[in-house]
Amino acid sequence: MNNLLLHEKNTIIMSFVLVLPLLLILNVHFVLPALAGSNTNVYIVYMEKRQHPDVELLTRTHHEMLATVLGSKESSKDSMVYSYKHGFSGFAAKMTQAQAQVLSKLPGVVHVRRNQFYKLQTTRSWDYLGLSSNSPSNLLNKSKMGNGVIIGLLDTGIWPELEVFNDEGLGPVPSRWKGVCESGELFDGAKACNKKLIGARYFISGLQAEYGQPYNATENDDYMSPRDSSGHGTHTSTIAGGSFVANVSYHGLGLGTVRGGAPVAHLAMYKVCWRLYGDGVCADADVLKAFDEAIHDGVDVLSVSLVADIPLSSEVDQRSGSIPIGSFHAVAQGITVVCAGGNAGPRAETVQNTSPWILTVAASTVDRSFPTPIMLGNNQTIMGQAMFTGENTVFATLVYPEVSDLMVTRNCESLSSNDDWVAGKVVLCFVSGYNQSLLDLGIGSVEEAGGLGVIVAKNPSDYLYLYDTHFPCVQVTYETGTQILYYIRSTSNPQVRLSPSRTHIGKPVSTKVAYFSARGPSSNAPAILKPDVAAPGVKILAAIRPFDQPTNGAFAFLSGTSMAAPHVSGIVALLKSLYQDWSPAAIKSAIVTTALTADQSGGPIFAEGEPTKLADPFDFGGGIVNPNGAADPGLVYDMGTEDYVQYLCGMGYNVSAIFQLTEYPVVCPSKQPSILDVNLPSITIPSLRKPTILTRTVTNVGPVNSKYKAIVEFASGINVAVRPEILIFNSKTKTISFSVMISSAHNVNAGYYFGSLTWTDGVHVVRSSISVRTEVEESFL
Repeated sequence: MNNLLLHEKNTIIMSFVLVLPLLLILNVHFVLPALAGSNTNVYIVYMEKRQHPDVELLTRTHHEMLATVLGSKESSKDSMVYSYKHGFSGFAAKMTQAQAQVLSKLPGVVHVRRNQFYKLQTTRSWDYLGLSSNSPSNLLNKSKMGNGVIIGLLDTGIWPELEVFNDEGLGPVPSRWKGVCESGELFDGAKACNKKLIGARYFISGLQAEYGQPYNATENDDYMSPRDSSGHGTHTSTIAGGSFVANVSYHGLGLGTVRGGAPVAHLAMYKVCWRLYGDGVCADADVLKAFDEAIHDGVDVLSVSLVADIPLSSEVDQRSGSIPIGSFHAVAQGITVVCAGGNAGPRAETVQNTSPWILTVAASTVDRSFPTPIMLGNNQTIMGQAMFTGENTVFATLVYPEVSDLMVTRNCESLSSNDDWVAGKVVLCFVSGYNQSLLDLGIGSVEEAGGLGVIVAKNPSDYLYLYDTHFPCVQVTYETGTQILYYIRSTSNPQVRLSPSRTHIGKPVSTKVAYFSARGPSSNAPAILKPDVAAPGVKILAAIRPFDQPTNGAFAFLSGTSMAAPHVSGIVALLKSLYQDWSPAAIKSAIVTTALTADQSGGPIFAEGEPTKLADPFDFGGGIVNPNGAADPGLVYDMGTEDYVQYLCGMGYNVSAIFQLTEYPVVCPSKQPSILDVNLPSITIPSLRKPTILTRTVTNVGPVNSKYKAIVEFASGINVAVRPEILIFNSKTKTISFSVMISSAHNVNAGYYFGSLTWTDGVHVVRSSISVRTEVEESFL
């Protein structure tokens, strides 16, 4: 896999939410060590809300404030990294810890924190979601394919010359656009941008200032420009808003037309992630500057495939990263922010980007597979999964690394190029864990030692380890692998024939939440349901940097919540084109309450894991995104900045801490608001000790005269009462509040129970997930 970023569950440096089946999602928070002998670091300074619109005056104010601490204007100029002046006021600068402490006490300074870092983490998916370009009545065509909407992406850059970014048939660049196409290494801004890619910037000052020396792009196989070196940003941009490109496949697999969710929308790339130490690094200061510029530039949607590591920090903690802060200010300006939920699944409480103003996305599969026949010497044919595109079948002796019971079992990861017994044979092996790089080494060793193929037995999931497409690496379940092993042990001359993979679409392939997709509940605020929704993120075919291996030209199958997030970003762009006055919360509500909780075939949706189980809200939030349903939701749960402030008050944060986020004085009610009353399109009670009443408010966005009835579904032992049970809307009544009382008959501490509250007028179905955990106080007498 050479230079491609691979998914590793325990990577220390960065994993984009992608799986090649990689997992590319900018995944982590760590402090980059300063160079030896250096006593300065980059600090980010947050200031009170700006009092005037003059950004030049604001920048001078930042320099003057820094000069009072550093001692001179020259020192201030040399130390300044960024001035934040659009979405919020502040700056990033190099200084010592002592200087940072002095600066934090100056009037007008809200708080100062150390620079940190994030790590990085479709030919079928859009048709699968009901957005075929051949259907005149779906959201895609009703919204004119996202015409006039601007999608911004914070990522690794973009490869602008690709056909998927052509601007044929696109309208003019919106007059409100204030962005630029920045030139740099192998990137001529005057030529790179067009009516599709209307803006491209790159941000590296925060990384360089912390690193202490100029970034060597050549040494790190990167470009000092918006050009993409890894392919990740190019892939996510394609998914969100790429143009139509017909007859695309991966060596014949997945043949079809590649395009984005909003193929007529405009794109703007903000490169914030850079190759370093063989992986990728995204500095907090750079990410925050990208948010600031995107707000100024005029984007409508921001797609962010970056996450921080567990443990999470609160939104007002000085250790909190730039995503909660930057997204808060973006949403306050009417920009919907869509974030990947992370690839740390299937463990519970691993979901990232959990702020309620963010639309957090899990990854699901589509109804496509790549069956690969395995014919054993006894004429039994077993179907595995692979992306083996060799022209010929492989016929060879089948072997398994048998060892004495006194020795350690030989698993796939332990295979070595010194294993000369594999030469000219196909090897059956069993995976011992979930480590992509170790498995790659094992498979590579088999090929290096002269092996002709590998059958990999692993935990059941749709995740495919992708090796060289001309070297068969066929994956089966542990159960199937065991059957093959029985055959090997039953004969003195086991034989096998491996045939090239084919593409299968539709039944019996079902929708599942991906194994790697991070799960809820939120470890930061368990009463806020996360993820919000799931979208296709497994084996997504889209454009990448040309000549990256393994690819076919400039297209590759990648997997991860990095791929799921831009699916939702594209859908948001379509909705924004159709409903320009909808707030980010209204758009989020429309997507969440209309999501699907059943497979398109009518069966249930499962969540891959150990073991695979029925999916619940902590796996996929409201369900699998349903674009056409979101275009006509009937009712929405709307919110604005003041509602998010009430959430912060409900979390128990003090007003000075909230001030650090809002940048304007906040007064919380004397009685702490209940976080359960945050007007979310879901209900989650992590600790139900007594009957609890909460409130919600819905706004009618459907027919003016409408009558909705409440329908409650819940497990035995949980009682849910809604008042009123009937909501009547007319020309004078567009918004109605209602109460929900929830109680439990359970008298033991256990896990969560799940149900739903649905409002329906006979046409619209507005469904809210309910998750409740009973908590009975234990006696210590």
